[in-house]
Amino acid sequence: MERLEKINNDFATLFREGQRLLQEGCGDVMNRHREEAFQRFEALGGIPYKTEDYLYADTLPVFDRDYRVVLKYIKQEVEVGEIFKCHVPNLDTNLILTINGWFVQENAMPEIPEGVVICSIAEASVKYKELFEQHYNQYTKPADADGLVALNTAFAQDGVFVYVPDRVVMERPLQIVNLMRANADLMSFQRNMVILGRDAKATILVCDHTLSDDNFLSNNATEVVVGENSAFEYYHVQNQHIEASQINSVFVSQKRNSRYDANVISLYGGFIRNNLFAALMEEGCESNLYGMYLSDKKQQVDNFTFIDHIAPHCTSNQHFKGVLDDAALANFAGRIVVRPDAQQTEAYQANNNLLLTDTAQVNTKPQLVIDADDVKCSHGATVGQIDEEAMFYLRSRGIGEAEARMMMMFGFAHEIVGRVKLAPLRDEIDNLVDKRLRGELTKCHNCVMHCKK
Repeated sequence: MERLEKINNDFATLFREGQRLLQEGCGDVMNRHREEAFQRFEALGGIPYKTEDYLYADTLPVFDRDYRVVLKYIKQEVEVGEIFKCHVPNLDTNLILTINGWFVQENAMPEIPEGVVICSIAEASVKYKELFEQHYNQYTKPADADGLVALNTAFAQDGVFVYVPDRVVMERPLQIVNLMRANADLMSFQRNMVILGRDAKATILVCDHTLSDDNFLSNNATEVVVGENSAFEYYHVQNQHIEASQINSVFVSQKRNSRYDANVISLYGGFIRNNLFAALMEEGCESNLYGMYLSDKKQQVDNFTFIDHIAPHCTSNQHFKGVLDDAALANFAGRIVVRPDAQQTEAYQANNNLLLTDTAQVNTKPQLVIDADDVKCSHGATVGQIDEEAMFYLRSRGIGEAEARMMMMFGFAHEIVGRVKLAPLRDEIDNLVDKRLRGELTKCHNCVMHCKK
């Protein structure tokens, strides 16, 4: 297609002409992967269009805009307390910001346990080169057929680096707030890395927001290593405006007896694509992936999961739910692979969707690939409308139709929100969901955002 060819040619021109700027400020570990990654992007045909994993996701309108790509860091004078205030009662976090994919150096983290490192990924690539080199771009291989991950590796210059040493517990969650702010349409590439040593524990909350009404496209990739006997909780609240699009790829590699819990809440955004990969590398791993998406107007939310059971005696659970209104579109593709040596695996997957109109659409594709014989695995998907019998039951008890619909939708969504272990965050997400379902919310009502252009 002519449009696709133009987009890919524009990326090729940008990559060739921006080589010097791409390499400035990054260590040679990041830079040495760029050329191979871009060649991979081109070999795959560039932007994925009607490929198996993007069959129902029309990426052309998302990329076919005149975005600016900032290849050199522009320092922005910023006061965290002035531009972002998230009033979640009793939620005590260490807060750091990124703006347009760049780590804000003014971040201050007063209560970090000894040995924990939180810094920009560009700084880590130089200052902690040996550790960084051991892990960078080592866990993205399950997405070798995804040109957008390769594109991130080719263009990413900054992001967040977190290292939690052996036997260290981060009592306070780390809250990473990704802000998009510009005076023109903008595309960003952010790369993050989280490394947990043995017997470590950490919780990270990621919040995505926009500070201006421009068109934004972010292509982010995060690599996570969960060490032996360690536990990692990951929460992601996606709440941008209707002209903001994002591709979010998370790759998790789990060691022996580790636990990984993830909950992705997609409240608002024009186009959202979540790629969630987990590799259970050694015995005794547990991986739990949950997701909830609320969409209306012409929003599109895609969730693609890939759980790779490589070792025996491991467990995984996936449960994604969606409520769709107007002409919204949701796609879910969940893949569970059980390798020949992964005996005594337990793996479960479910996707449930509630359609509020005849014009809302869902495509759901659960998949099981089992090459072991001693396993317990199941998957299932449902797409339906509000249960009329349940509606009649509520109405017969004096509850109005609108409120009865709200109660049923809220109960449907809360099954996923209830999996959030941080009680203050869980209560606030319930509040956001309630407002979102009532049509009162197009962006986080408790966040005070001021754009100083």
